[in-house]
Amino acid sequence: MAQPPSVRGVADIVALIDGLRTVAGRARLSWYLAFGGLFLDAYANAALSAGLGPMTDQMKLSSTQISVLTATAPFLAIIFNPVGGWLASRIGRVPPLLIAKVFAVAGAVLAAFSGDFTTVWLGRVLVGVAYGVDFAVAMALLAEYTPKASSGRLNLWQAVWYIATTGNLALALGFYNLDVGQDIWRWSLGSAGVIAAVLLVLQWLFLVESPAWLASKGRLPEAVRNLRRMYGIEAVAAEPEAARDGAGAGRPAVGFRDAGVLFKGAYLPRTVLSSVISLGQGMQYFAVGWYLPVISLAIFGESFEKATIGSMVFNAVGIAGGLASALFGRKLGLRLSSAYGFGGVFVALVVMGLTFGKAPLVVAFCLPVLFILCHSAGPGANGKSIAALSYTSDVRALGTGVTGMVGSFGSVIGLYVFPQIKESLGLGNTFLVLSVVPLLGMLTCLAVKWDPIQATASPDEAAADGTGSAAPAGTPGTPGSAPFPAAPGSGTAAPLGTGGGKP
Repeated sequence: MAQPPSVRGVADIVALIDGLRTVAGRARLSWYLAFGGLFLDAYANAALSAGLGPMTDQMKLSSTQISVLTATAPFLAIIFNPVGGWLASRIGRVPPLLIAKVFAVAGAVLAAFSGDFTTVWLGRVLVGVAYGVDFAVAMALLAEYTPKASSGRLNLWQAVWYIATTGNLALALGFYNLDVGQDIWRWSLGSAGVIAAVLLVLQWLFLVESPAWLASKGRLPEAVRNLRRMYGIEAVAAEPEAARDGAGAGRPAVGFRDAGVLFKGAYLPRTVLSSVISLGQGMQYFAVGWYLPVISLAIFGESFEKATIGSMVFNAVGIAGGLASALFGRKLGLRLSSAYGFGGVFVALVVMGLTFGKAPLVVAFCLPVLFILCHSAGPGANGKSIAALSYTSDVRALGTGVTGMVGSFGSVIGLYVFPQIKESLGLGNTFLVLSVVPLLGMLTCLAVKWDPIQATASPDEAAADGTGSAAPAGTPGTPGSAPFPAAPGSGTAAPLGTGGGKP
């Protein structure tokens, strides 16, 4: 009878999971539940936009109040993306996800039953906190759940985002046909609370803590037990090498003071790449998002029903692109698929700028379709996926949190800076100015050679081998020496000088 493999640290856990071809067993349920949180994040954001018109009429909101409501969630994500990463590094991946659902339920209930602007805004504050925490942690958890052979599946979060948005629009259309009147926004926001409550119960019952995180904390028996629960992998917890030397197996918890490690050694180009992709996609999407309703109204009519159906058509293109992003990521790698996507967005924006107000209606419709397709199939998904796959387990959540924070900056810039440019230059010239964003994104993707999909080993396994980075196959000149000193536990190299304790 074969001897079960021994687990002495994170690298052993990662190697056993990477030995699988796909996510199976209970891991698949946990995987879908983590994705469910990303669905909720998108749905809660869409819930506001779907009912913003009726809410504005009912509450007599000013343009400033509308701006505050739309900006609240992305602004708070700037703060709570890294907070979520910090929490996940210290207390585990699952607890912050459950906390986020509690905030989401409370925010939805508060907003749906509010009678004034201030109460609605407070509800959106709670939703923004949930969004910031959940997204950073979920991506890190998904990366640790997923075998390397299936890592391209992380890009499916982009399709999930558009599916959630389309679902909320469809529900809003259903509420409209039920003749709920201007209270339609209350039903839209309240439905997000119902989804959050269901997810809270399911995640509490069925989510399993990441074995990689448990191993990074020296909790090897629990890590082995979760491997068996999730994947059916039989392994035994062995004594960590550092413990035999009297050094202890656990690693100190990662704090905000350790965030500088993301900008050192082999991590620097990875952080630059994921941050530029996240910043660029946030800016371009939320800037052009101001134009998409105009296209929808021009093509499908100015009634609520026709405008909603038009928005659903555009989101259907995003779903197709999001599904394709997993294929392109696996075939081309996340870096090159981002470069091609940025290139397509650049072409679409330049043509939109040069032909705005002159092109036939069919062309005016096809150009935003090209924009959404290239965006969702490339950089829209890849910034967060690269971040989730580029760091070792002890700093992965912090890395996804910082990248998410940068992406939220892009969202805020897209929502507010470019509308100001539009006021002074006009919409056509604004598209031309905006085209600089995907151009710089494409050039960055071509300049930085790191790609976790094409790496020969995961960051945890590479650190354990003492290489300090997982070098992309066939890529010369990738740093090969460990930029950080060895950490206690199975001879692994930690990415933090002090030791270290998605999405």
